[in-house]
Amino acid sequence: MITKLLVANRGEIARRVFATCRALGVATVAVHSDADADAPFVADADQAVRLPGNTPAETYLRVDAILDAARRSGADAVHPGYGFLAENAEFAAAVTDAGLTWVGPSAKAIAAMGDKMAAKALLADAGVPMLPTWTDPAEVTAFPVLVKAAAGGGGRGMRIVHDAAGLAEAVAGARREAAAAFGDGTVFIERYVERGRHVEVQIFGDTHGTVVALGVRDCSIQRRHQKIVEEAPGVLPDDVRAALHEAAVAAGRAVDYVGAGTVEFLLAPDGQVHFLEMNTRLQVEHPVTELTTGLDLVRLQLLVAEGEPLPVTTTPPADGHAIEVRLCAEDPAQGFRPATGTLHRFAIPGVAAEFGPARGLRLDSGVVDGSTVSVHYDSMLAKLVAWAPTRTEAARALAGALARAELHGVATNRDLLVRVLRSPEFAAVDVDTGFLDRHPEVFEPLLPAEQLPVVALAAALAAAAARRAAAPVLAGLPSGWRNVPSFPQVTRFTGPGDEEIEIHYRLDRTGALAEWGRKGPLLTDPVEEGSPVNTELPVVELVTAAPDRVVLDVDGVRRAFRVHRVGSSVFVDGPDGAASLTELPRLPLPTAELAAGSLLAPLPGAVTRVHVEVGQRVAAGDLLLTLEAMKLEHPVLAPADGVVTELPVPAGGQVETGAVLAVVDPEEDHQ
Repeated sequence: MITKLLVANRGEIARRVFATCRALGVATVAVHSDADADAPFVADADQAVRLPGNTPAETYLRVDAILDAARRSGADAVHPGYGFLAENAEFAAAVTDAGLTWVGPSAKAIAAMGDKMAAKALLADAGVPMLPTWTDPAEVTAFPVLVKAAAGGGGRGMRIVHDAAGLAEAVAGARREAAAAFGDGTVFIERYVERGRHVEVQIFGDTHGTVVALGVRDCSIQRRHQKIVEEAPGVLPDDVRAALHEAAVAAGRAVDYVGAGTVEFLLAPDGQVHFLEMNTRLQVEHPVTELTTGLDLVRLQLLVAEGEPLPVTTTPPADGHAIEVRLCAEDPAQGFRPATGTLHRFAIPGVAAEFGPARGLRLDSGVVDGSTVSVHYDSMLAKLVAWAPTRTEAARALAGALARAELHGVATNRDLLVRVLRSPEFAAVDVDTGFLDRHPEVFEPLLPAEQLPVVALAAALAAAAARRAAAPVLAGLPSGWRNVPSFPQVTRFTGPGDEEIEIHYRLDRTGALAEWGRKGPLLTDPVEEGSPVNTELPVVELVTAAPDRVVLDVDGVRRAFRVHRVGSSVFVDGPDGAASLTELPRLPLPTAELAAGSLLAPLPGAVTRVHVEVGQRVAAGDLLLTLEAMKLEHPVLAPADGVVTELPVPAGGQVETGAVLAVVDPEEDHQ
């Protein structure tokens, strides 16, 4: 019997496992890096052991350090979570060799399925259709192809290649990214099928010979080859579902599988099913299976690890529908690059349960108010899951909760997720792995640009209310009120895309909004003469203004805005979307001027390679250097034709956000 479990992972999966352990009376141990010392998962554990360092290679990928932590804490079992060492056969063997219970499949099964090429051969012999696959780039005979990491999943290391010219660089980049994420840079290449659906079967096995399918999930909506929306049950014809169940169980039986696993398939437009891989671990998206089957998959993992038979031996019928989204720290204004910083507020309304069964909304989060999002790990903050009797109801509830969430301090992909869930194509199940490429409209922010001035006005009025509330004398007078009106109050902000917004307003002696306006055009883009676009500001009346809540009547419609201020940062959540603003000082201090053509680091990270030299002539779009951050590679491209005049950071150098990475002088190109 397991009495004390160490989770060799971090973030929301560690918290998820700890939640089930608490319910079962199992003591828990966390391991943490220095960067994670104050993370919520550490606080959730009964005990915690420090792994000195910050990067995964220094901490969560060190088998010796994790086993030492188990010994020092008295843990008698280890759960690997997902990612890091979860699919490392050597780690599984080391845990059992140390006399500890391994909560997962055998090292032999992990090795068999972890060698993805061998796994393909094994299942091909069983009659499962396979995509053409190569290990040597020189042998590739057809394009497009997909380069994939052999040692892990989660989209790490994946590259789509459309012709032979780009294959070598794609393979090299995939190897580097896979090595950083999994400690193994092995990759392989398979034929890429356009408009295919990514479907997968959750299987479970025990030591008594049972292997059972627990249903099909659809994980087709992906970005950067990483799933962002998952659902169960997948909407499929009954014969396809049955075939997937049969193939997945056969895969499990072929390796005497024990524990939780996922068999992934590509469903081609012609209806053919192709085996992709088997993940020998619990998946990120396991909650949708839990909510539609009523099973606690972590509990089943612990029971099986203790040698107990599975309480379920046949595929349970799906109860209702569940949809999960991955809420990630990503900046839409920077091409959805991973974002870092402090989460000043993380509040999602209507959550019925965290990390467990729910009828309604379930939240599995690795963060809370005040959490720091570090550059060292991936960008996922939380998973929000909605269960409802029907798919339509689940999508609507999930989109509504996301839209009303208060996510302050770090940019996220929230608006993208809401637009996907509300799109007619998603409602019609017209989904595949290329969904986002075909629907650029879902990348538009929820808050229309023409509403930004009203949002900024709400922020300005909240700030005025806060100043009056803190005033030592005459606090009852309206902000900026004078007997003889002359100049209005002026508040300047920067908003989305660093656009400057200057708001003018004046309150009368009763506190009513006497006038308001903004400097500059209403719309972000200039309006051409004769354009039918209405650029007039709406008629606004002030209903109430408090430091944290402003109610305005906008063209006859009352709208409430929640306002949260942290220093000069102002976060405004309204009925049509949210905005993050920065109030500018009235008397700004002088700052150093950057050289023309300076390219700045979009986030903290390490420069892994420099591809050019000072004095080299480059064309717009040329690759200058590669920045690695949050387990992903980010290319830095030349913005225009010119000559490289500065490269201040060498390969291997660490940089902070805003550091100058290179300078490309367009003037030099014409000398």
